[in-house]
Amino acid sequence: MPAPLAPASPSAPAPSRLRGLAPGLGAAGLAALLAVTVNSLVPIVSSLLFAILAGVAWRTVAGRPASWEPGIAYSGRTLLRAGIVLLGLNVSLVQVAALGPATLLVVLAAVGVRFSATALLGRRLGLSTSQTLLIASGFSICGAAAVAGAEGVVDAEEDEVGTAIGLVVVFGTLLIGILPVASALLGLSSTAAGLWIGASTHEVAQVVAAAGLVGGQALTVAVTVKLARVLLLAPVMAVLAVLRRRTLADSKAKPAALPPVVPFFVVGFVAAMALRTTGIVPDGALTWLGHLQGLLLSAAMFALGLGVDLRGMAEVGGRPVRLATAATVVIGTIGLAGALLLG
Repeated sequence: MPAPLAPASPSAPAPSRLRGLAPGLGAAGLAALLAVTVNSLVPIVSSLLFAILAGVAWRTVAGRPASWEPGIAYSGRTLLRAGIVLLGLNVSLVQVAALGPATLLVVLAAVGVRFSATALLGRRLGLSTSQTLLIASGFSICGAAAVAGAEGVVDAEEDEVGTAIGLVVVFGTLLIGILPVASALLGLSSTAAGLWIGASTHEVAQVVAAAGLVGGQALTVAVTVKLARVLLLAPVMAVLAVLRRRTLADSKAKPAALPPVVPFFVVGFVAAMALRTTGIVPDGALTWLGHLQGLLLSAAMFALGLGVDLRGMAEVGGRPVRLATAATVVIGTIGLAGALLLG
């Protein structure tokens, strides 16, 4: 991702800083509006994935104007974290608890085993720790939003973030077609198919698209299971933050300041989740905040898409692809085992 915009000096007027942010923020905002509009017209097209692909396409065809850099950096960091906080309003602990202890155990195993296995395999393949953790986060929890959240914790390089997001898009899209067909061939019930899809597919929108091909019952189960995975975003990011603090503290080159034990956006995510669970937020407000979340995350995804250099990804080689393939196989196997056991 582009380096975050340096704070304006005390003597720099706010209008001057806003003028610097305006071109990039304007581009990200327009892309977000377009993505949300397309999603409203064609619900199967995720606004987040559309925004990512729009950013990738723009970078490939027209490059990334220097005048956009401050606003794009702001979108890819500040707007992203605000969107992740609002993402917590989608998760009700009551709804997740209704899945029952056995299903929740499958979800925990799906996330924990895949994250651990991906981290171990990434090390064996010789990938950097940051690249491995980005892929593990995206494939285990909630796709591009988890990749971006992990980037703020592990301090990854821009090309590593782009590679991880690209892999989430490609493999998650493939699962939209594969899992419904495989569920039919295996004769799974709607409940079992929904559990498999929700436990195995990367993005929430990809889960909706895949489970929707199976039926309404599968869709309900799949989305609830996926939200249980989203719930794990907070503890996983907190653990990564603690591990990074230890790594920096043990290094010979002492940093000026250690990262927080729990990133602020994770605290906000937990607070929003708790607020949703209480049921005190009116449905109308939840709807409005959901639209705002979609705009913020779409703007951030466009910014992240601008960081995806397809030519650079081609030069990375096959190791990230092999890691992503292995991660998908692991989570798919765990999800299927849980579906066969519980469905």
